[in-house]
Amino acid sequence: MKRIKLTVAYDGTNYCGWQVQPNGITVQEVLNRALSELLKEEIHTVGASRTDAGVHARGNVAVFDTRARMPGDKIAFALNTRLPEDIRIQGSQEVSPEFHPRFTSTVKTYEYKILNRTFSDPTRRQDSMFWYGALDLEAMKEAAGYLPGTHDFKSFAAVQGAEGSTVRTIYGTRLWKEDDMIHFQIQGNGFLYHMVRIIAGTLLEAGKGSWPAERMQQILEARDRSQAGPTARACGLTLLEIQYPEWEPDFRNRKDDSFSLNEACV
Repeated sequence: MKRIKLTVAYDGTNYCGWQVQPNGITVQEVLNRALSELLKEEIHTVGASRTDAGVHARGNVAVFDTRARMPGDKIAFALNTRLPEDIRIQGSQEVSPEFHPRFTSTVKTYEYKILNRTFSDPTRRQDSMFWYGALDLEAMKEAAGYLPGTHDFKSFAAVQGAEGSTVRTIYGTRLWKEDDMIHFQIQGNGFLYHMVRIIAGTLLEAGKGSWPAERMQQILEARDRSQAGPTARACGLTLLEIQYPEWEPDFRNRKDDSFSLNEACV
């Protein structure tokens, strides 16, 4: 028996999220079925991040155990021939049997995109949220600057995801605009249910001028979901990468130290 790690990318538009559920087709369900057919045994993957319906990923992580003889690094190539076009494996490798994608310290990076122009663009409706009005990028950048550090993020958690500890550490944020697309990236050791989408909705309010950027600090301290902005649409969110410092010897060398420099480019 060996354990295989997959790096999984997908367009979440047509899926009811990552995790298998009775209410609709999910990414994990499709992956399990394709792996079982490929390896001729029942395969059940374990995912690192249970992304919501409509949320995308470029670097989600999943593992599974198998008795198959196929080399770990070859599974990605064979599996991709059996997957739909909106799911693609970016890499596969054999890992230690002790490696677990959820019960291991991680560094996760998400990106939220806001299409900011007078009229919506139908070709970008599936990977960004549209907003037609003017947005103050400097105010959004200033508001995001309150997020890095270790805080109680209860104000930014959906009610059903606020059980247990709501303390998380944010390592850094980036906010910039390219043409008519605003990019917001956030990196941390973990995120609460809907946390990034609520943060994006709160930054949008700061950009609109609905409240001053410094209110972000008050929202954090309130630990009250009603004080934060609305939950931004799922389509704008992408899980970019999950890193595992304990299992990646070169982590410090390749870690992007400039991430904490919250940059705004217009």
